[in-house]
Amino acid sequence: MVEQDFNSNTREAVLRTGESQPLINLRNVVKTYNSLAGSVTALQGIDLQVHSGEFLVVTGKSGSGKTTLVNMVTGLDRSTSGEIWVAGAPLHRFSTEKTAKLRGKTMGVVFQSFELLPTLTVLQNVMLPMDFAKRYSMREARQRAMQLLEQVQIAEHARKLPTALSGGQQQRLAIARALANEPAILVADEPTGSLDSVTATAVIDLFVDLVRQGRTILLVTHDKDVAKRGSRVITLADGEMIGSERSERAALSAEGLEDPAAGGAASSGDEVVSKGREGTHA
Repeated sequence: MVEQDFNSNTREAVLRTGESQPLINLRNVVKTYNSLAGSVTALQGIDLQVHSGEFLVVTGKSGSGKTTLVNMVTGLDRSTSGEIWVAGAPLHRFSTEKTAKLRGKTMGVVFQSFELLPTLTVLQNVMLPMDFAKRYSMREARQRAMQLLEQVQIAEHARKLPTALSGGQQQRLAIARALANEPAILVADEPTGSLDSVTATAVIDLFVDLVRQGRTILLVTHDKDVAKRGSRVITLADGEMIGSERSERAALSAEGLEDPAAGGAASSGDEVVSKGREGTHA
């Protein structure tokens, strides 16, 4: 039996609140790293709200703070100051252990480098998060893992080791693993960075399909073509959010009204540019 735990309650709460309550809410988040060379501010006063069903894309040059932002949202690192709320939970107040439990039940994380366990089979890699969360029996976990592998179109490789797969197939495996515990949120850090353009397009198509199914996605990229597929794009520079733009074309496509891949993304004209940049940030 699948337990009706925190995760299912979270998903129900998201459906009830709709657009009124952000699924992810960052309030004046600052992250500073200290070293022998001095302190470096990677994020400076970030305010960001992500609602259920959004496909938010974060762009910016290398060192702009994109990965640091992902680490704040997922709880893989702690902010220096500010508030981080995920599915109504105050992540900034949580211990490392409590943060890990929230992440395991509410978020799926996809990394550019895949982070697959090479000694486990494809099927076992997908089952692993379910084992940690203890939401399924062994039989249910195996069935769900196979369903996810079918969804990402690599079920025929279930008994192979990850090293036997191509780069695109490994990224599909990473996405299947991220979906293991039915997370409300998917966070992807440069998921197409090491893929060729054709494979990258196929992976982004998969993300778009997941949004259509009701997932909320926060995706980091430096690829302009990938960014066009999002429903909203924010730009970071030197640790600050300097722009936010919503795409009408991508938003319509999520309702099945238009293909976002057909041409460039159309802006609704509600671009917002925040305060100017000051100081030096990583």
